[in-house]
Amino acid sequence: MKTSTLAAAVALTLAAPLATTASAAGFIEDTKATLQLRNFYFNRDFRSTPPGGRSKAEEWAQGFIFRGESGYSQGPVGLGLDVYAAAGLKLYSEDDTAGTGLLPNAFGDEGPDGYSHITGTAKAKVSNTVLKVGNLFPAIPIAQASDIRLLPQTYTGGALSMGEIENLDVQAGQLRQVNYRASTDREDIGSTVGGTSDRFNYLGGTYKFTQSNTTLGLWRGELDDVYEQNLLNLIQGFDLGAWKLGANLAYFDTSDNGNQPLNIDHKMKSVMLSAGTGAHMFRLGYQHSDGDTSFPYLAENNPYIANYIQILDFARADEKSWQARYDLDFARYGIPGLKGLVRYVSGDNIDMGAAGNGKEWERDIDFTYTVQSGPLKNVALQWRNAMVRSDVAGNIDENRLIVNYTIPLM
Repeated sequence: MKTSTLAAAVALTLAAPLATTASAAGFIEDTKATLQLRNFYFNRDFRSTPPGGRSKAEEWAQGFIFRGESGYSQGPVGLGLDVYAAAGLKLYSEDDTAGTGLLPNAFGDEGPDGYSHITGTAKAKVSNTVLKVGNLFPAIPIAQASDIRLLPQTYTGGALSMGEIENLDVQAGQLRQVNYRASTDREDIGSTVGGTSDRFNYLGGTYKFTQSNTTLGLWRGELDDVYEQNLLNLIQGFDLGAWKLGANLAYFDTSDNGNQPLNIDHKMKSVMLSAGTGAHMFRLGYQHSDGDTSFPYLAENNPYIANYIQILDFARADEKSWQARYDLDFARYGIPGLKGLVRYVSGDNIDMGAAGNGKEWERDIDFTYTVQSGPLKNVALQWRNAMVRSDVAGNIDENRLIVNYTIPLM
């Protein structure tokens, strides 16, 4: 989609609800729309060039992400409509460096000059219960759509959110197809252990015990004919003087579902501890991927585990990993808008079959600066640097430079 086409889609999106629902005061009054501009440069150095392979992956692209969300019409059942449109434009790519995940291409083929899609979501609300059908951005622990490249990953399906009981949030739904991050096509949903399906069913929720600041989560997901997964999640927070302490414990139990070649019997244990005071936050993470396969989750998702970071997820068969992380908010030192982190994760005991046990590590540095005033106010500039040394993934040095700016339209 060229930029003119995107602009036309945005204009039509804004005009349609105004023209057809002028009598629905809540629909109009609560409508909001934004256009996000994302400029993304990606460089991954593989440190060596194997025969017939490549030494690096490098691309540069511009993304446009429009989100229009109506309010709800008045009456016992509120009705609404959301519209989502996105376009990615190639700024730099070559055959021998393509395949970064920014654009719909692969190594050896730099691909088209751009790609785009537009879709919508119908929604209905009764009290504190909301039903959405159409385009979805799931953000639950067993299905978290990814937004770590140029354009977000989206799904098609139905989702029901129920908040009728105080402190209890219940979610249920079915995902039918996925639009991957660098694609314009809807397709069956894949997993990290192989296999695809035309439906992912989920049910679960969280309950918060306010007096103890404890949140308990129970979830179940089924990728039909591939795997079924149960999750128990406990989040605990408390204050100790000037310190805010926290713990996030997650236990996944995953097994086969239906006919597929893998024998899936996997237990994932994930723990993240945190301690923060003032401008400082310290975290320690532990993860054990206990099974003959890697940890199963939906392809390109952000898994709800402690050691999923910039490049690696440390979720290979039998892998055990530790993380140390430090975050700093520079506002306390006279630089408002600047935040940074550094982390290191080390994993070992990877089951590599006949090759024995393997190990790997990753070190990340991440800085974001958001302009605080002037004509560039709210423009965010991010630098993400990573270094990987792995017996499985090889040696990687990576840099990502990202500029984000969201323009409120309504």
